[in-house]
Amino acid sequence: MEEKTVRRVIYPGSFDPVTNGHLDVALRAIDLFDEIVITVARNPGKKNMFTVEERVYMLRECFKDYPQIRVDAFDGLVVDHAKEVGAIGIIRGLRAISDFEFEFQMALMNRKLSSGLKTIFLMPHERFTYLNSTIIRNLSQFNADISQFVPEIVDKMLKEKRKNGEL
Repeated sequence: MEEKTVRRVIYPGSFDPVTNGHLDVALRAIDLFDEIVITVARNPGKKNMFTVEERVYMLRECFKDYPQIRVDAFDGLVVDHAKEVGAIGIIRGLRAISDFEFEFQMALMNRKLSSGLKTIFLMPHERFTYLNSTIIRNLSQFNADISQFVPEIVDKMLKEKRKNGEL
């Protein structure tokens, strides 16, 4: 009997913090691929609200009931990480036309660096098209109710950071 090849993709990002839009894109990818590896980017040059470990923890909590989703973190180039985990493609979410130009350039560069790697663009549900991590961080700093935009674990951890004076 022939062994089935696992169709694995990575879904890279900073996820700082993870939003319901991120979750929606990952859940859409489940319908298309056997395994999704959500990969949190380590970017030491960027000031993040959450540590890499906190972001990995939140994502693992969000997807604990989905055995086909794995969460890890990476340094360096996305194409190198994709090869490392045996991915056939990279998932990218597109919310609006404004996302397309940047994502298109990145997809072309990634193809140049690793010709066999495909970029798959997925759109979130329209109710998430205006949502991004920057908006959530800004709203959080002004103590706005963000519970409808983020998973419960993110809302809880943001409230904890606010309580501890970390925001």
